[in-house]
Amino acid sequence: MLKAYDAVAHLSGSSLAPDVRGTVKFLKINDGTWVEAEVFGLPDFAEATDSSAQVGPFAFHIHDMDTCGSTSGDTPFMAAGGHWNPDGEPHGNHAGDFPVLFSNCGTAKMLFFTNRFYPEDVVGCSVVIHQSPDDYKTQPASGGKRIACGAIQKVAPPLT
Repeated sequence: MLKAYDAVAHLSGSSLAPDVRGTVKFLKINDGTWVEAEVFGLPDFAEATDSSAQVGPFAFHIHDMDTCGSTSGDTPFMAAGGHWNPDGEPHGNHAGDFPVLFSNCGTAKMLFFTNRFYPEDVVGCSVVIHQSPDDYKTQPASGGKRIACGAIQKVAPPLT
């Protein structure tokens, strides 16, 4: 029998990408966490121009706070804080730095393992998707505007 996930973030889009929605699930396994992301409504890829940033692939991170805050304006979801970095590592090696999301007709699905944390470590944080890719080195992070966010919450165990 497949174990239920231990934590989940339900993503909602900002005014910059209002159609974005999805879930990020966290499952504790032996010596780390299995992360499953399923995101819909992502904007189409667009190359950078002199007046606008590249759109996609999308930077994907855990952020410090368990609230997303305002969905509107030019700087949505700032209440989520900065990158979650419990070990004080340089950008690119933050425990909350995830691989970028590649959209296929607005949909991105990703599964990966990390041994950097367990689900209980990130409950009380949030997941943020940014409009541009991350270079994994620029401080502060380089992913651009925040287009989706969801607080990470503990999943209640099933009733027996």
